[in-house]
Amino acid sequence: MLLGLGLEFIVDPADIDEGVHPSEAPLAYVRRVASSKATTVAARHLSSVVLAADTTIDLDGAVLAKPADTTDAVRMLEALSGREHLAHTAVAIAAGGLLNVVDVTTTVRMRPLDRAEIDWYVATGEPLDKAGAYAIQGGAAAFVESVSGSVSNVVGLPMAETVVALRVAGIAVCTR
Repeated sequence: MLLGLGLEFIVDPADIDEGVHPSEAPLAYVRRVASSKATTVAARHLSSVVLAADTTIDLDGAVLAKPADTTDAVRMLEALSGREHLAHTAVAIAAGGLLNVVDVTTTVRMRPLDRAEIDWYVATGEPLDKAGAYAIQGGAAAFVESVSGSVSNVVGLPMAETVVALRVAGIAVCTR
């Protein structure tokens, strides 16, 4: 998505612990992880603007991060079937020793899924590295009944809010 904005960037994974802390709320979780990613990478690139993000699925206040395995993916998809949930993304921008974090929440409703659909989707491998075990931009698009809010947020990077945050950090985005 960033390539479409004409930005040049490098990818430098933070390699941090993304485990959920006991009693940690989903929104607090993504804010903490995105902040940690941004500050970790910024320490390696002192003169750069660093953008980091983290997304999770919130089902009744529980964090549905990336599934541990196919069994966990099936469990998550069964839990989301026929239900509404929230997708939270925090975007953290570190620049010049400062950290700015914005968060976006989108409401998503999945239609009821049968076990054959879930098994098919899990067998594609796509859900295994996705929060909540699904990718709205992939095969799970067939499962999503409605979205209220930013679709790019559900994908993992809320573009409108990211552009504004980058501008605040002094990066010219969507300009000539």
